[in-house]
Amino acid sequence: MGVERLRSFLRSRGTVALDTSILIYQLEKNPRYFLFSDAVFAWLEHNENSAITSILSMSELLVPAYRDGDARRLQHYRGLLGTYPRLAWVQPDLEIADKAAQLRAAYGLKTPDAIHAATAIKSKVPAFLSNDPIFKRVKEFEALILDDIL
Repeated sequence: MGVERLRSFLRSRGTVALDTSILIYQLEKNPRYFLFSDAVFAWLEHNENSAITSILSMSELLVPAYRDGDARRLQHYRGLLGTYPRLAWVQPDLEIADKAAQLRAAYGLKTPDAIHAATAIKSKVPAFLSNDPIFKRVKEFEALILDDIL
């Protein structure tokens, strides 16, 4: 039921923003959320669909591999995600920084969350996929929280 709701959500949008959690679930084959993340990446396989994420996601993804000293995992993550078709990695700039500050002030987001949200807004993406309910506060896009559709 939840995966079908996610697929329906994705079908009605051409582009979505992905929070780091979606990438983590896919890479780690998280037992609770892998069906959801896998549906997102299957959706991305179609030419008319695309996703964006902040380059901050790569930084967040690599922390456990660095902590564990796992060079193989670092190389795997960089290679896989850095070349994934139709997934754009958006660099922060002054406009994103300014928007992130506005979002922090308006919605009480922490800086990393504000940067992710500002990246989506600057990229004019109508939907944001996450598992953090704090993104439901942001009115500039529609946030779909995986736990809400489980």
